[in-house]
Amino acid sequence: MYRLQHASAMVDAIGSHVTKLSIRYGRSLKTVSKLYCQKTDQVTEKIAGISYKELTIGIPKEMFQNERRVALSPAVTSKLAKKGFTVNIEENAGSEAKFTNDMFVESGGNLKSREEIYNADIILRVRAPQLEEVKLFKDNTNLISFLYPAQNKALIDELAKKNLTVFAMDCVPRISRAQVFDALSSMGNMAGYKAVIEAANNFGRFFTGQITAAGKVPPAKVFVIGGGVAGLAAIGTAKSMGAIVRANDTRPEVKEQVESFGAEFVPVPYEESGSGVGGYAKEMSPEFLAAQKALFAKQCKDVDIVITTALIPGKPAPKLITREMVESMKPGSVIVDLASEMGGNVETTLPGELYKYKDVTHIGYTDFPSRLATQSSTLYANNISKFLLSIGEKDHYNVNLEDEVVRGSIILHKGKMMWPPPAPKQVPVPAPPKAVEIVPPPPPNYLRETLNRSLVYTGGLGGLAGLGMISPNPAFTTMVTTFGLAGIVGYHTVWGVSPALHSPLMSVTNAISGITAAGGLLLMGGGYFPNSTAASLAAVAAFISSINIGGGFLVTQRMLDMFKRPTDPPEYNKLYSIPGIVFLGGYAYAAQAGYPDIHQMAYLAASLCCVGALTGLSSQKTSRLGNALGMIGVSTGVAATLGILQPTPELCVQMATAMGLGKEWGRCSCYIRDITANARIVCTDGYGHGPGWYYWHSGCQEN
Repeated sequence: MYRLQHASAMVDAIGSHVTKLSIRYGRSLKTVSKLYCQKTDQVTEKIAGISYKELTIGIPKEMFQNERRVALSPAVTSKLAKKGFTVNIEENAGSEAKFTNDMFVESGGNLKSREEIYNADIILRVRAPQLEEVKLFKDNTNLISFLYPAQNKALIDELAKKNLTVFAMDCVPRISRAQVFDALSSMGNMAGYKAVIEAANNFGRFFTGQITAAGKVPPAKVFVIGGGVAGLAAIGTAKSMGAIVRANDTRPEVKEQVESFGAEFVPVPYEESGSGVGGYAKEMSPEFLAAQKALFAKQCKDVDIVITTALIPGKPAPKLITREMVESMKPGSVIVDLASEMGGNVETTLPGELYKYKDVTHIGYTDFPSRLATQSSTLYANNISKFLLSIGEKDHYNVNLEDEVVRGSIILHKGKMMWPPPAPKQVPVPAPPKAVEIVPPPPPNYLRETLNRSLVYTGGLGGLAGLGMISPNPAFTTMVTTFGLAGIVGYHTVWGVSPALHSPLMSVTNAISGITAAGGLLLMGGGYFPNSTAASLAAVAAFISSINIGGGFLVTQRMLDMFKRPTDPPEYNKLYSIPGIVFLGGYAYAAQAGYPDIHQMAYLAASLCCVGALTGLSSQKTSRLGNALGMIGVSTGVAATLGILQPTPELCVQMATAMGLGKEWGRCSCYIRDITANARIVCTDGYGHGPGWYYWHSGCQEN
């Protein structure tokens, strides 16, 4: 019977374990299935747009006359290929920019024919395509290039017939996020630099002024009209070459930028702001233009080189320099018109040509960036590639019209006209905060103020009375009296010190603290050498204290010399030695004659001179007197100690040796190191500020 019960219990236990295992594995299978389903959902998550791996980029050779740039550099080609794009480059597309076919192939590009290039999904160009090139595009493709839609409506209509999606690099909004896409600024920078180089090449003199054995050469005078990217680049280049540079712009905010380059900003004597949309200038009123022309006429008569950069988006370049102004310029002058492609700012400019009119050289090239093809192509490739990669996300190309940069730069979307973009949303200006009513303070309660001050003094005087009642002996009251008077004198002496003199004050304080040498002198003994351990330690103490004396006063003097200006009146500080010599001489005579109280008066004189030294260092006018008083005070204290001791000649030699060596040690250590380094070692103001810090922050000049 027992065996049957035991077998039944074992069966029940096994059944329970099987049930638990089935539940556990069932839960595990559910967890695995959930994770698998979640992973499947993540894998199948759809990303908007087309993967880079499915897209081909085409880089055609530029056909515009004299255009040497190419849309991509080999370095950028490599980056796009690593992203998954197939990059096709027309053969010899970068040869004028010194990018060979082999360089593109090594970077992951493929050399293709012109027809194959235009079968790509995305075409990247520098210049807008010419009308005869439109037929090469396949339908529903994408184009990114400079386009200038306001001037090329016929071209845009032809591109629309092919259902193209077109982005204009010149229409990228000028906002913070789009700075890396701003190809206009990149090319403007190149044009401004090259304009100065071309002007210097055609100018008959140096840009910088020179004085040589053969005579004096005046610097060239350059006048830059327009303070945009190109204008600022021209200003910086001309200034770095040594020219006298002047500049003008209708936007008032440009003034600080011009002056930051060291150029002179020449304003129009008429109050009107020329700030327009997107950082460009706007058209000005007739009254402003009249005042502006009068200014330009005056500058043309005086300067040697004129560089114009003024442009207004969507309109021909404004005519700023008239024929009469050109004729008034000096023979051999040079005009560089960076706006010549848009008609020019100078009435006598011939776009695309270099010629002379009335002996004034006109440079009207329309391809300044292209004349620096390698550098321009490198910068443009960075701009256009980063713009391309910004269209979409997660390595997918997707035209999102909600994106501010995409919407601002898109011209056609699948053949539909999208330009001009809608005006940016106006952020509502918050209402000005309500003026907080300032409640005037209540009238002062003079009774309470006087009572409070009275109670403070009552407490202080009462405390002194209490100390007198609990004083254990007369020595205690004597020490409290000395401590109290010293605290008050020290507080009022140091409180009014100028910040510029904190370090010299601390230095002279260190020197005065060397009066502790008097204690060492009192304990010294023996003859030429100490005769005990205590006497040896006293000699060492006198030696160390003398280092402070010798170095401290000299450091103070050198720091005060740093504040000396060339315009300061002459100084005769050596005359301060007269009172010191007179007093020490009188003291020596009185001590020799046996006057017993002369020693105490000498100590009083030393103390007063040391306090006067600290007071003198509180003002620059009396700082040198303070240093002299410190020297007199320390010298008098040491002399009074020797007068009381009346040491033997042998002991005098020991004392003189210890103090003399210490003094010379301090002086030599001061001369070996730079004074600003000494200031941090010998004295600081408690904040780590040495004399150099106060020197610069006090507005003083080094002599």
